[in-house]
Amino acid sequence: MPFAKDNPDGQARVAAFLRELQQLGWTEGGNIQIEYRWDTGDLRKAATELVTLSPDVILANGAAAVEPLLQASRSVPIVFAIVPDPVGSGFVDSLAQPGGNATGFLMFEFSLSGKWVELLKQIAPNVTRVAVLRDPALSVGIAQFSVIQSVASSFGVEVNPVSLVRDAGEIERAVATFARASNGGLIVTTSPLSVAHRDLIVRLAAQHKLPAVYFNRLFVTDGGLISYGPDFAYQFRRAAGYVDRILKGEKPADMPVQAPTKYELVINLKTAKAIGLTIPPAVLARADQVIE
Repeated sequence: MPFAKDNPDGQARVAAFLRELQQLGWTEGGNIQIEYRWDTGDLRKAATELVTLSPDVILANGAAAVEPLLQASRSVPIVFAIVPDPVGSGFVDSLAQPGGNATGFLMFEFSLSGKWVELLKQIAPNVTRVAVLRDPALSVGIAQFSVIQSVASSFGVEVNPVSLVRDAGEIERAVATFARASNGGLIVTTSPLSVAHRDLIVRLAAQHKLPAVYFNRLFVTDGGLISYGPDFAYQFRRAAGYVDRILKGEKPADMPVQAPTKYELVINLKTAKAIGLTIPPAVLARADQVIE
């Protein structure tokens, strides 16, 4: 797990996995033993330690955990969750036929990105300009921006890419420059850098009164306006099913990589009020969680 042990999101995902595993007849400390490795700053070392134990299967959260595991072993079965581009990353040969020792669950389908534009226009019809925060160094950032760009004209918006970089000041200046003109909105795409700069991005959206759509609920619980994306804990429930099948003799090479089947809409009404926005009742009715 690429989290510290006390990270609440990491703990929630593990808890979801264990609950489903128990439903499938596996009890930790009973008929199954689980070794945990949390991120202490060296995921490569953690991966090597796990492989050395010769486990029957390894569960990995995200590309940052999968890469060192595959470098450590091409034989130990690996089930991954929340990986954006397993084919492009070289983790599997194809989604339908992984072909190696790894399989699992996509973070999302790229078509999801178009939904963010649609959602932004539903909650803020006056938006005609959208700043898209993306990491141009990542294939997922390029792909998501391409989808957003391809649907933008049908919603009457112009998109402006804003590169996510490590320098917080550079991001701040880019957003401030964009916000000088009216009718602006913000879409934050998937990237480790967007998570790392989460507090800054949420603060900038509030400061410049930019309606913002995020790819994950983490941003909304921290004060962001609205998010639409896959339920990551639910992915871990589904991963338990793959672990169960591998423990019963199936091979990752023959188990297709699956797309998310459950998405969640989270809305922060307190933030909406602060930027002078009224969320339409039809959107509120679809929300999985409303923060007031």
